[in-house]
Amino acid sequence: MRIDIISVLPEIMESPLSHSIIQRAKQKNLVEINLVGLRDFGIGNYKQVDDYPYGGGGGMVLRAEPLATCIESLYTQHTYDDVIYLTPDGYLLNQKIANQLSIKQNLLLICGHYKGIDQRIRDKYVTLEISIGDYVLSGGELAACVLTDTLIRLIPGVLGDEMSALSDSFQDGLLAPPVYTRPEVWDGRSVPEVLISGHDQKIAEWRLDQSIARTRKRRPDLLNE
Repeated sequence: MRIDIISVLPEIMESPLSHSIIQRAKQKNLVEINLVGLRDFGIGNYKQVDDYPYGGGGGMVLRAEPLATCIESLYTQHTYDDVIYLTPDGYLLNQKIANQLSIKQNLLLICGHYKGIDQRIRDKYVTLEISIGDYVLSGGELAACVLTDTLIRLIPGVLGDEMSALSDSFQDGLLAPPVYTRPEVWDGRSVPEVLISGHDQKIAEWRLDQSIARTRKRRPDLLNE
């Protein structure tokens, strides 16, 4: 998979995208991540990328021209399965969307900033708009990191245990059950006996019961879908 990310401040993403599972995925040549600085395509001597919104109001808007020039430049090098704009008014990211995107080959992510991007860019280029939650960030960079991490861990060969991602929360529409590791007794608290019983069916049943109970308590909306 190749992920190109357009940003006014690409340096914000350098550290999150250069460690742990993502870094191992890059070392295995399972994913390529390219950070593209929008200011390299800015207008005039000052490389301007933003301007005041028509109609008044606070904040600034990323201009169409530098974004279009940047996107068209990338188009000469690659074709994209989706052009994704990270924005609070996009579709809420969930595991189903992540699963669908994880099998794509080339993705282009656009990070909003200030009050967002000129709507005409959204109309012409963007194929999918994603939000990572019902709140507003200063820019789309952190959202792009969240989306990237979510996708990369689903790529076969990235995780050491291929089954690990399949047991994550939301994969089966439920929250994940509690997990335990050694020691068997800590601070007077014991691991549930069923987990050390060696009885696979009982363990699976216990985990399902725990998942349902946790989902009912914390995310009852998932049980109604």
